[in-house]
Amino acid sequence: MESPLIPFLRDLAENNHKEWMDGHRGRYLHAKEFFLMEVAELLQGMLAFEPLLESLKPKDCVFRQNRDIRFSADKRPYKTNMAAYFAVGGKKSLGPGYYLHVEPGRSFLACGVWMPPADTLKRIRQEIDYSGAELYQLLQHPTVKGYFNGLEGDQLKTSPRDYPADHPYIDYLRHKSFILSKPLTDDQVTNGVYKMLALQAFERAKPFSDFLSRALEEVEDGSGLI
Repeated sequence: MESPLIPFLRDLAENNHKEWMDGHRGRYLHAKEFFLMEVAELLQGMLAFEPLLESLKPKDCVFRQNRDIRFSADKRPYKTNMAAYFAVGGKKSLGPGYYLHVEPGRSFLACGVWMPPADTLKRIRQEIDYSGAELYQLLQHPTVKGYFNGLEGDQLKTSPRDYPADHPYIDYLRHKSFILSKPLTDDQVTNGVYKMLALQAFERAKPFSDFLSRALEEVEDGSGLI
């Protein structure tokens, strides 16, 4: 079955108001259920390399469509993407996970931790300080280098506190987010090829996820990555 996600989200972006959504609720529910089925399929496939995800249900991973506009100048009520976060603890997990973002012209896959709180960021930087050579090696591995866009995420312009500017892994330590990502085309989403690509990308990113998980082993659940 051809995916309804891109056409629905494209129309939603052009008509982002409650009246349109109310008049097209059937389309929304169809797209939502389709996405949940896709996420269920991905979850099942991921168990081969991430068995700790076994307890998750699709609804644990999928983000709600409504935007939180309470403190935003942008009052559009709906997100113009559909997204899921695969991590122990689900979409609210503090730990590293795997992210699927579906949006016309902007779909992508990702793995890592996005804008973690200060205590979590400190733990990740400590792990890089102790084991930066390991992180370097896994990012240079042929299954990662050239497949992803390299280590991504906002960075400090200067060295973080407690780390010298000449630290051998200062480029990693400056990061405030730690992400590997891979873009998807609209065609890949619509024809379903993206699911194969997602499983391939997530499995390749697992050593990176494991590195981050080790840094955060003692961190309690909280609010998380992407």
